Amino acid sequence: MNNTVEIYDKGLACLIEKLGVVQTEKFIAVVKRENFDYTRWQREYFDSVPEGSFTSEASEYAKTNPYNGSGKEI
Repeated sequence: MNNTVEIYDKGLACLIEKLGVVQTEKFIAVVKRENFDYTRWQREYFDSVPEGSFTSEASEYAKTNPYNGSGKEI
């Protein structure tokens, strides 16, 4: 499968799982309408995260959500 299509499918599945179909549609509409710059958002977000907290949060997440190598986790 095309990597772009696969990423798109996984991303939509995650959004729908967490937000539901209607809220996912609203989210996509806002992102498109606002000309969302993910790179800029990411930089602004992570600049405000205290040093070391990202690593500790990622480690905690990994403990409760282990990667099993199947490629099917969402």
